[in-house]
Amino acid sequence: MALASLWTELPGERLMGLGYAAPYLDRFRADAERTFAFMPAAQGAVNWPAHEASATALVFDEELPLPDAALDRVLMIHVLEFAENPRETLMEAWRVLAPGGRLLIVVPNRRGVWARFDHTPFGSGTPYTRNQLTGLLREASFTPGAVAEALFFPPSRHKAIQSMARTTERLGRRYWPFLSGLIIVEAQKRLYQGLPVAERASRRVFVPALATQGASRATRRRDPGF
Repeated sequence: MALASLWTELPGERLMGLGYAAPYLDRFRADAERTFAFMPAAQGAVNWPAHEASATALVFDEELPLPDAALDRVLMIHVLEFAENPRETLMEAWRVLAPGGRLLIVVPNRRGVWARFDHTPFGSGTPYTRNQLTGLLREASFTPGAVAEALFFPPSRHKAIQSMARTTERLGRRYWPFLSGLIIVEAQKRLYQGLPVAERASRRVFVPALATQGASRATRRRDPGF
């Protein structure tokens, strides 16, 4: 419901889902030019779409295997709260978006109830407030736009509470939006500001699993060609 309030149709556009976006991509893929799912290496990957040729790839969220300006839309679901460097992840999304491209981010709300309990899906990682998220977007040369909230009913397994989910969502959006479990922010790629040049802060080291080994000292002594 919250996503539909921000994005309706994507006619002829190129859409990438990053993170846990696969369950929501089916809604947009019917009229999009192409739709695929990238899943961060730390998260793992699942096949999507089901019962069809896979459109899923396992990637590093700071180094996406795409050329510049390749996409019209990016749907980023639960990525930033687990990102090693959220700003670099957003800068990489900026790089692969075309001029005027749009980014939609979903993160846990720091002020909400869901982020405060370990037994919920959002009890780990780094939650955000709306101001923190919009500030991070501006640092990455995005212009924040529309904001929506979701997940107002409390984290409970009781069927009675779950049956009131739709009613609670409607009331929550109207009367207590600051207590939502999730914050959803749309942003647009900004072009009129120069990009700062900074060294990557990533601590990741890439080591081939089957690295070629050099000759040992004993081999060099036996072989007169060395």
